[in-house]
Amino acid sequence: MPARRHRNLSAAPLQGFVLVGFEGGPETQALLFSIFLALYMVTILGNLTMIVVITRDARLHSPMYFFLRNLSFLDLCYSTVIAPNALADYFSSSKAISFAGCATQFFFFSLLGSTEAFILAVMAYDRFMAICSPLRYPITMRPSACICLVLVSYCGGLFNTSMQTSFTFSLPFCGSNRINHFFCDVTALLQLACANTALNEMILFGICGLIIVGTMAVILVSYGYIIVTILRMRGGSGRLKVFSTCGSHLTVVLLFYGTTFVMYAQPGAVESQEQGKVISVFYTLVIPMLNPLIYSLRNKDVKEALRRLGQKHIGP
Repeated sequence: MPARRHRNLSAAPLQGFVLVGFEGGPETQALLFSIFLALYMVTILGNLTMIVVITRDARLHSPMYFFLRNLSFLDLCYSTVIAPNALADYFSSSKAISFAGCATQFFFFSLLGSTEAFILAVMAYDRFMAICSPLRYPITMRPSACICLVLVSYCGGLFNTSMQTSFTFSLPFCGSNRINHFFCDVTALLQLACANTALNEMILFGICGLIIVGTMAVILVSYGYIIVTILRMRGGSGRLKVFSTCGSHLTVVLLFYGTTFVMYAQPGAVESQEQGKVISVFYTLVIPMLNPLIYSLRNKDVKEALRRLGQKHIGP
């Protein structure tokens, strides 16, 4: 992004923004509202179900499902930061959001998104320990260690969002107040600044790139060892069980990292604002909706826990 924003420096600082959202007439807007609402409702239902099932079923009280419950909680909060405001804007003529409201939304969006990257890396490490070092697994992944790993993940997310929020919202926004997006995202906000944003872009791509590359490295190394261990297994049933357990996590990883890498770690990859908005829908609404479905459909333990929970409430 060129260092060009020195226009209108004498103008008064902005008190708020307008979220432009998606282009289109009333019919298009009604269709988009229906899609957003459906995605968000399924996200709430799916992730709440995962949290309840894992919490109430004693057979799922293991490190893997402890991390999965945290992932569901993150996905639930992640979508809630974005979707309700986006849905309300379809009924608003102004589509306005205050400066503080925009900063708050950006803070929690960045916090939850970057924390999820760390949690996915922790889940890969958990699978590595369970499959490659089963004898050490109960000690290494004891409850206190699992809690520490989750806290470290949140600390990593907090560091990222503190840096991003402070640097982004310390910029002077004294030109247009129209954010060409459906939520307060950093790339759209930088376009409104009337100052040189080269440092902000360097911090954005540096920190996000470091988080993505660092967590991906943990995931790749973990699964490298897992694949070697699987190939050494003699029993075919053992291999199938390991592949089933790891397949869900790998699917989630590919979906999450594929979209975030394009948006935040590869400058210039997104050709237009409209394309960026579509990609944003995937990682703010579609992926959080798919995650519980992926784990419930591919995981035998979760399906059995759902069946037991259903029988407990429906049965005599």
